[in-house]
Amino acid sequence: MTQPENSAQAEAKAPPEPKAPPEPKAGRRVTRREAVEQHARGLFEALARRDLDGMAGHWREDGVADFVPLGVLRGREEIMGFFRELFAAVPDLETTVTRVVAGERQAAVEGRMTGHFTGSPFQGLDATGRRVNLRGFDLIEIEDGEVVAITAYYDGMSFARQVGMLPAQDSGPERAMKSALNAATRLRRVVAERRPPR
Repeated sequence: MTQPENSAQAEAKAPPEPKAPPEPKAGRRVTRREAVEQHARGLFEALARRDLDGMAGHWREDGVADFVPLGVLRGREEIMGFFRELFAAVPDLETTVTRVVAGERQAAVEGRMTGHFTGSPFQGLDATGRRVNLRGFDLIEIEDGEVVAITAYYDGMSFARQVGMLPAQDSGPERAMKSALNAATRLRRVVAERRPPR
């Protein structure tokens, strides 16, 4: 028969408390890579708060944002205008960063945006009330503590399906669209083959 443990024995067997990470040494210089990562994270933290002023503070006045599915925006004001429109269109927008990889001048940020398209029009499209869930990848170029360029990649077709611009994948309407496109392609081919050579 085993004896009940006394409190001293129980404490001796308890797992040790996890140690806090060491504090950086006083006077330690931040490396360029660390500064770039901090800047990229700061920009996305402001985005997650839907804080336009906080975001603008990270950008160079003549910065360029290339949203690959949409096009290129030039200058801080135009870029902030895009995000103003996005925040108004998706009032419950949530942005989550899943990974940041930084170098001495660039950072790659992987993340996700979710929310409902219930607000104002976005890019000429009236709100459909639908939920949006997009993964994205941003390549950020930073000079002298300011963002000079971002190239943002995300699945534009997935966005169009989610908001209702395109039919759902593998649905009847999508199959009908593909059939119509294939018929038009075949017709153009037949017409081109029957055209006399010049």
